[in-house]
Amino acid sequence: SSGINAEYGHVSLNLTIRRTFGLYANVRPAKSVPGVITPYSKEGVDCVIMRENTEGEYSGIEHQVVPGVVQSVKLITRDASRNVAEYAFQYAQDHGRKNIVALHKANIMKMSDGMFLEQCREVAARYPEINYREMYLDSACLKIVSDPSKFDVMLMPNLYGDIFSDLTAGLIGGLGLAPSGNMGKDGIAIYEAVHGTADDLVEANKGNPTALLMSGLMMLRHMGLKSQADKIEAAVLETLTERKVITGDIGGTATNPEYADEICRKIRG
Repeated sequence: SSGINAEYGHVSLNLTIRRTFGLYANVRPAKSVPGVITPYSKEGVDCVIMRENTEGEYSGIEHQVVPGVVQSVKLITRDASRNVAEYAFQYAQDHGRKNIVALHKANIMKMSDGMFLEQCREVAARYPEINYREMYLDSACLKIVSDPSKFDVMLMPNLYGDIFSDLTAGLIGGLGLAPSGNMGKDGIAIYEAVHGTADDLVEANKGNPTALLMSGLMMLRHMGLKSQADKIEAAVLETLTERKVITGDIGGTATNPEYADEICRKIRG
């Protein structure tokens, strides 16, 4: 037995929260961190994934056709696609970013990814100062590991963004450094680390809290608390640059509490 007894799909709690609060855009920055050495450290990585957050393959629309045959539905809507496209272009404009690439597989999924691209193109027409292009998802995977500097803001449907953001996290040193924010209308937002809860690492005091801290910094800036965010960020980056008290995933031996205590000490001055 596969252990799957349900005839129909299951919508995750995360997706339920995103739908409840209308959090249609998942923002996942990937930026090289001082002190964390990777093959890309010299050139540096500085890109942002804009992931549609409420539908796609994660809609939970699944059913068993006959025993041994399961069907999963990929849901793409005009409204959700337009929402995340509008957020991405406005974000790029607000943050001085000049390039957006939409990642897709419209060569295969002509109707679903095709609708997503239609909305991206319509929104792009309103932002002539931003260079808009499109790229197949698989081609983008190859090109970004060859030269991350060619990528700025990347806009894509739900599943693609979930997978691609793990790839970009690898470019900067791992999921322990990857923050994210779930953004909706009227300033509503929920922030979380890309890696989720990482319960096993937390229980062993081996987790790297940097991703969660960086997510918190995104939240503070969203709330207008820039000076507080800058102070905490400076302490985090100083700790990482010194490489004296850092966690095992980035080459250190410190426990989670030891790393956090060092950051707090620097904040206090």
